[in-house]
Formats: sequence, structure tokens, C-alpha cells
Amino acid sequence: MLVLLQGCMTTSHPTARSGLGISTGSDAMEQRLEQPGPIRLESIDSADWQGPLSGMLNLDSPAAREAGLTDRSEPTHIYVYLLTHPKFGHYLIDTGVSETLLADPGKEGLNWLIRKVMHLDHMHIKTGTGEILQQADGELSGIFLSHLHLDHIMGMTDIPAHIPLYAGSAEPVQTGIKNFFTRNATDQLLEKMPPLQLWQFQPDPQHRFEGIMDVFGDGSLFVISVPGHTAGSTAFLIRTTHGPVLLSGDTCITRWGWEHATEPGDFTSDHAENLKNLQRLQALVARHPQIEVHLGHQP
Repeated sequence: MLVLLQGCMTTSHPTARSGLGISTGSDAMEQRLEQPGPIRLESIDSADWQGPLSGMLNLDSPAAREAGLTDRSEPTHIYVYLLTHPKFGHYLIDTGVSETLLADPGKEGLNWLIRKVMHLDHMHIKTGTGEILQQADGELSGIFLSHLHLDHIMGMTDIPAHIPLYAGSAEPVQTGIKNFFTRNATDQLLEKMPPLQLWQFQPDPQHRFEGIMDVFGDGSLFVISVPGHTAGSTAFLIRTTHGPVLLSGDTCITRWGWEHATEPGDFTSDHAENLKNLQRLQALVARHPQIEVHLGHQP
């Protein structure tokens, strides 16, 4: 039975190879950062939330132990990003939270156990996904998912069924016991959507990251493979009209984690990989201190 549970994949939703983006390297990416880009980016706080600090931060890390941190309920946020490219249109990065889902989570596949573990009674919508879609000046061209944890796809209820979805290549097939409890909900939230289009990463020639894709081929948006939190986790480096912006995804969830180079806790599947890729993102910002950093769930 344990073997069966461990072999449970994140989702059984269909997948396809993404035709969007071209493989590139960190040198080519970083050479672009001195100049502003064409993308307008809006950071939207979709919901306030609370959860256990032990999930968001590795309390067994040397830094956390030295600081004497203990588990507690930690304020957090559900962020979604509206990206507008002058040629390629509007995209979301992650999905926010649907008011329809939060009003009746059981109907959307989030059973009582998920609701309890996720502390959904502590989640309060500020800007629902439906409202975010109304704010977009035109139809969405696609959604880039940092990963497939439920708190990043809770806006799917409001997303039109034809919108393309993009995710890390290893994300759907990651196996683990936790998926036994979450896969049905993940599948139901994705059910109406087209196949997940999976990024086709190639090794970074400079070996600073696992892989990098130039999404539009014009050096304005880069998706970076940062496995660890999940097997297919991604971060995003965006050349906005105001300068470069890094979205860490859940490679770093908290402000304390970023300031003390500490990866997430129980919510992370591979601590060593997560920490390695957090350090890689921090090294990128150290090389280019003009980068504005947005973390997974805290400002």
C-alpha cells in the first residue's frame, strides 16, 4: 500500500510538449538586464491567508535554529501576476483564488481534509480571479504556472476552458504520498482545461541554472527551472518597462527565508534541491542588484 501511495503522480491531466519558447543560457539572459523591457507587470494580492510557519520555512535549518524560530501561524498571501506584452498579449502567472471556489470548495473538489489542512477558513479574498480577468484589457493568451500546488491553481474555476496552460516538464509526473490526498482535487480543477504544455528545458551552458527558456524569443520573459519545492517548479525573470523583476515562486515563500537563505519547510519535496536553487536565484540578484524580487507568499 505504501508503495502505491508513493507512486501517486501530481495529476493525471493530459500533457503536451510546449512549442512556446526557445532554450537559452544564463549569459544570454543576464546580458539583457541592463535595459528595461517591453512588458507591463501587475502584482495582485488575490487573497490573505494564514498557515503553519513550519510549512513555509525549514525550521530545522541552521539559520532558523540559531534564530530560535518555532512553529506558529504565519500571515501570508496568494499572489497572481498579470503580464502584458505589446505583441503577444496578456498572460497570468499563477491563478489567484476564485470567489466561486472559496464559497463552496467541496463542489470544486477540495474535500474536508484538504480544507482543514490548507486552513481555508483563514483565507479571505481581496481580488478574486474573476475580477482580475475583467481588469485585463483583452483575452488571456495563456497562464504560466510556477507549480501545481493547489494554492496556485485555485483560480482555475474562473479561467475560460480554452486558455493554454504552461508548467515545468517534471511537474505533472512527480510522485509522492501527498499526491494521494490532493490529486483528485488537482485533476478536477484542471479538468476542463487543455493539456498542460510542458517547458522543454535544456541544460544551461553556463551551469548557473538547470535550464532557461526565452518564452517569447525576444529576451523579455525568461522561465527558469528551479526544482526542489516541487520537481517542476519554475521562477520567472521579467524585463518590465521599469526594469527587471524576479518572481521566485515557492522556491522562497517568506521574506525571512530570502533574507536568511532558508528554503521552505514541510511544503517542500526536496530540501537540498530547493536550497540549491534558492541560492542560485540569490546569486543572480547579487550579480544584478537592480532586480526587484517578488517572493512566493510574502512581500
